[in-house]
Formats: sequence, C-alpha cells, structure tokens
Amino acid sequence: MAEEDVVPKTFRALVESADRKFARVRDLPSYGRAQGQHYFQKVFKAYMRLWKYQQEHRPELVKAGLNRWEIGEIAGRIGQLYFGQYMRTSEARFLVEAYIFYEAILKRRYFEGCGVKDLRVRFKELRFYARFLLVSLILNRTEMVKVVVEKLRALIDDCKANFQETNFKEWKLVEQEILRFINIDTTFTIPSSRPFRYCAMLNCHPNSVPYVARFHAKKVLKFRDAILMSYHRNEVKFAELTLDVYRMLQCLEWEPSGSFYQKHPAEPKENGVAVDYSGASGLIDMNLAADMTDPALPPNPRKAILYRPSLTHLIAVMATICEELPPESIMLVYLSASGKPGQINTSHVETSGGSRRTRKSMLTSHSSLEQNCSATESHINGVKGPSDYCNDYLWLGPKGNGGSSNLYPGDIIPFTRRPLFLIIDSDSSHAFKA
Repeated sequence: MAEEDVVPKTFRALVESADRKFARVRDLPSYGRAQGQHYFQKVFKAYMRLWKYQQEHRPELVKAGLNRWEIGEIAGRIGQLYFGQYMRTSEARFLVEAYIFYEAILKRRYFEGCGVKDLRVRFKELRFYARFLLVSLILNRTEMVKVVVEKLRALIDDCKANFQETNFKEWKLVEQEILRFINIDTTFTIPSSRPFRYCAMLNCHPNSVPYVARFHAKKVLKFRDAILMSYHRNEVKFAELTLDVYRMLQCLEWEPSGSFYQKHPAEPKENGVAVDYSGASGLIDMNLAADMTDPALPPNPRKAILYRPSLTHLIAVMATICEELPPESIMLVYLSASGKPGQINTSHVETSGGSRRTRKSMLTSHSSLEQNCSATESHINGVKGPSDYCNDYLWLGPKGNGGSSNLYPGDIIPFTRRPLFLIIDSDSSHAFKA
C-alpha cells in the first residue's frame, strides 16, 4: 500500500515545488534585460519535469484521483510562462508556444465535461479563457478569438445559474471588454489590408535597398527597446492592452515567413499525449518555433507595455531601459495620453449593443489651466515661449488637479543622452517638438 502512494505523493511534491517557483516570477516586472532570468529557467525546468512525470505515471495518478482539470492547470501554467517570456523578450516563438499550449487545453477539454461543480475550478477555467483570448488577439487568430469568446460567455452564464450566491459582475465586464475591443478593432480595420507587423516581402521594395544603404555608411543604430504607454479615460482595452498599444505592438514586430500560420500542432491521442511530443514538454511540437523563425530577420525589439502608469513609474521604467540599452542602439518611446486633466479623448469610441457613439470632449474646470493663454497663441504664431514648456504636458493621473501627474517635455530631456525616437499621441504633442 505504501508503494502505491509513492507516485501520488511524488506528483504532489512536484506540484508544490513548481507552484512555489512560479510565485517568484509571476509578479516580476516585464521590463529590463536581467529581470529574474535565473528564476525563469528554474521554474520552466520544474514545470517540464512535472509535465513529464504526469505523462509517465498517468494511469497510477488517475487511479489515485487525478482530475483532468489538474492536467489542464499544469498546461495553463506552462502557457503563462511562455507568454510571460514573450512579454519580456518579444520573441515570437514564446507567443506561439503559449498559443499551442492554450489551444491544446481547449481542444482536449481539460476543464469541460468532467461534471465539476467546484467554484474554485470554474474560476480557473474563466482565467484560462481570458489568458487565451489575450494570446489569440496578439497573434491575430480572429476565428479562435470568436470561439473563445463564445466559450467564455457560456461559462459565465452557467456559473451564474449554478452559483447564484456568487457575484460574477467582474467576469461580465471582461466579456464586455473583449466584445467592445473586437467591435472597434473590426470597425476601423480594412479587411483586405496588410498586417500591422512589418513584412519584408510587402513593405521593402528591392530597389530601395541601395538607397537605404547610404544611411549605413557611417553609423548604424539598432532598434533594441520600446516603451508603449497609454493613459486615457474610457479607452478601448482588454485586460491591460489598449487598442492603440495593441496596434503599436504589432507594428514594431516582424511578420514571420508565414509557414507556421498554416502548420498545426500534432493531433493528440486519447490519453492526451501528443503524437510527436518532444522531450522538453511532451505536449507540443517544439519544431514549430523553428518553422516560424526567419533567420534573415533581425530580432523583435523588446517592448515594455505600461497601462495607466504613474508618472514616477513611467520615468523609472524609462531610466531602467535607457541604462541597459546596448551601445549603438536606439530606444522608441510611444506615449498616448490626454493633454489636460479630466479630458476624454474623442478618438476613443465606445460601443454598446453593436452601435457606436463618440463621446463629446469633457474638460474639467481648473483654475490653473485657465491662465497663460499666450502659450497657445505663441504656438499658433510658430514661436515657442517659456510658458509652452510649463502649460503643455501629458496628464498621467486620475480625476483632480495636481502637478505630480504632469509629464512635461523637460522630463524627457535626460533620456535624450541616448538615441531616442519619441512618439507623442496627444492633443499636447506640439509641446514636445524639438
């Protein structure tokens, strides 16, 4: 009897060890070149060992009471790790591998059909759908997004019916967020348009190469890092990915050769083991990463995505990335924010019930903003006076008035000691002109 308990006990010990390691890296910041890389390697190794162990001892574990949703949770954690690595490195192969893990969980129905009435398990399934939606969005898997949205909607309705004492309002808001995001993105996207990601075949004409080479005669700056920040009221978003940052993120990546878009992962067997499994995970075809990687393309620049950061946090991130920027490299900073406190950007369109409406601009009255009208006049006349640098700024704060939330042009100057490409998407962008 003691021998029969060895496998379940070993499995539980591996689960606890992997979970402890996962907790160390889960909340690490996604910016910086040396943020816990050692811990990531250890947690990857722990989960791969765990996955392999449950494969080799599946019959014994099932006999001991292992549930399918527990297998799905392990696979979901591995998908989280891959997506986290993508957010830190911008390497497309990590994003693809996260997608394959999540897709396998969905197709094998690890969370479905098991008759589980445990509220804790239902919340795990809800979180899985939300994470899968984010990965599918970034990969532009439109059809999969539609499938997962329907799954999420059905699960929310089922949970509300079976757990009436529990409030699922937050998850209903998640559903509304993704529907709003999809509707707005579809409305302003031409169906036959090129992908946002840069494609060498479509965007680079061969005849332009000699002309571009002229700029490389003396000095070449490599695009290494980018900061994408958005701070608006009532902006279109899903999770912490706003629509403007979502499009900028894709514009700053290379479009792969296309082979991996047509390639599908190996079909699983009845017991959930992939036919062509690799020694690393036992779940996915690790050659997929090689199939979608074009060695002729440079690596994607690292991207730090900041959603509604405080001013001090934004400056701290800029300082960290600027400090770690390799020699002969350039950093891109994209800042999307309103120029005045309390203002609603009219470019952010709300949808409700399939209809679109544009909110009128609302500007909170502040006495400090009513003075020095000469700043605007000097801008119109083409002359920039000292007041321009004091009265024009980006507002990074909640409702109210306070200079601690103002990002002035002078705040950016220290970072111009390194090569910097600055994009200001705001009604106060004129204040940041050199």
